[in-house]
Amino acid sequence: MRGMSKLVPAILISLAVAGCDETLMVDNVIDPDVQRVFATPAAIEQTISTGYQACHNASAQNAEVNAQLLTMSLESYSQLNNFFMGPRGGIPRSPIVNIRGTDGLHYSTFSRYSRAGRLAANALNALDALLKDPTKTLGTPAQNLRARAFAFFALGCNQGWLAMTFDSAGIVVQGMPSSEIPELSDHGAVMVAAIRMLDSAIAIASLPAAAGTGGFPLPDTWLSGNSHSSQANFIRLVRSYRARFRAGVARTPTERAAVDWAAVIADAENGITADYAPSSGGSTGWNIGFIGSQMHVEPGWSQMSLMYYGMADVSGGYDAWLATPIASRAPFLVITPDQRWPQGATRAAQQTASVQPTGLSSRPYVSNRSVQDAPGDPWGWSYYDFYRTKYIRNNSQTGPFPEFLKAENDLLAAEGYIRTGNIAAAAAKIDISRVARGGLPALSGVVLTASDPVPGGASCVPRVPQPPNFTSTACGTILEAMKWEKRMETAYSAFGAWFFDGRGWGDLVKDTPLEYPVPFAELDARQKPYYGLGGGGLSSAAKGTYGF
Repeated sequence: MRGMSKLVPAILISLAVAGCDETLMVDNVIDPDVQRVFATPAAIEQTISTGYQACHNASAQNAEVNAQLLTMSLESYSQLNNFFMGPRGGIPRSPIVNIRGTDGLHYSTFSRYSRAGRLAANALNALDALLKDPTKTLGTPAQNLRARAFAFFALGCNQGWLAMTFDSAGIVVQGMPSSEIPELSDHGAVMVAAIRMLDSAIAIASLPAAAGTGGFPLPDTWLSGNSHSSQANFIRLVRSYRARFRAGVARTPTERAAVDWAAVIADAENGITADYAPSSGGSTGWNIGFIGSQMHVEPGWSQMSLMYYGMADVSGGYDAWLATPIASRAPFLVITPDQRWPQGATRAAQQTASVQPTGLSSRPYVSNRSVQDAPGDPWGWSYYDFYRTKYIRNNSQTGPFPEFLKAENDLLAAEGYIRTGNIAAAAAKIDISRVARGGLPALSGVVLTASDPVPGGASCVPRVPQPPNFTSTACGTILEAMKWEKRMETAYSAFGAWFFDGRGWGDLVKDTPLEYPVPFAELDARQKPYYGLGGGGLSSAAKGTYGF
């Protein structure tokens, strides 16, 4: 911008006074100048190319919401106060107080998604302004389309995660001036806007012209690898995201049931056909966060509570554990036919069967630890650690990060088929991981209705706590089989994998916050009153499916 500089050196002022009586005008490079940031086509394209990376990094950060969601959903357990994991995962649940001096660890997540979304919108505006001049371009018509589609994807990604995580946020759209501050909208409206951005990304990327010279496939750096860089695979990735967001935004079982499951099925069936695992860590600029590194430091950082993972057990140990008062529970040996767990009837045998993973395809996913145990709350600690992603730490903290696994996409379709009454189609989707990865009996041809128990008899998996007392278990239905597969296959992968599903399924521990409030720092800036959520107050989980 042009104007009086606040930092004009004294010597220049003296010269101005001595030489003439005109006001000295200089460029002010202190205040933000969006036009200068996007002054060249190369700058516009470079900003757009990092838009999805910013979305990934916002969710992968350590000291943020990600680590808290792991413990609130009991996907992971830790007593440590680091990243506020212990307080968020404690039972009974505490509220998110959200006042100055407390509970501030969710501000950075809110800020990162909001800023990254705004940057993507500004880049879109800059691209629009550039292309108004018919003599200007990023390079080719296809290159223009590629950038536009990717920018809409980045904007939809950031807005979508805001809607998934927070009760409200500002909606940023293409065409909004960079100086405009949007009012806060509820999470439902934010998600509607996010879906529209993904709609635009798909529509633009689907144009035949987008595959021309300079268009698709994307440069490898845009998605940190070329597995989803082709025109078709990029569209599949965006459709999988749209399925994830449509289902995951629900806060309650009633809202989850009301999801447009036909749309979820359509997107999932046309979604990714292979894992999307961007190269992360090292010099890539893609964060591996807690999941790729810190959780594997020692068991105090992360271990597997048996509240949910115990459903693998067929020995009766889980039943006895449930029947014991929660403050008196002790670890037990999980005996299970599920091949994602170490096999053996003794701890020593399971320790021998626990091997270091070499990649996402390694089994078992779970390790019966050989290092010293890290005791904790009686309901929280166990002999087990989740090692499936430890290959990243073992490889100098670099490697493919499990951003969106094909199993999640398959199981989104499976849930849609269950919700719409197509049990055979659901069984086929569930069996993809259940049989090949878990080594469990197939559902197809055996489970014919929504109420049929999974096969296996006394050795069935999962075994689910039964009402009214929830102190014993029985073989689960196809819905529970789908949930078990999704827990095992998405554990320690995408942001909030267990949490967002658990709240929609009604499976969270009573009084768990269902969402985060707008952080107090943002409310301060907007001159709005503070409020908290969870802990039995507003937006708290009811006593749910398993009586936890």
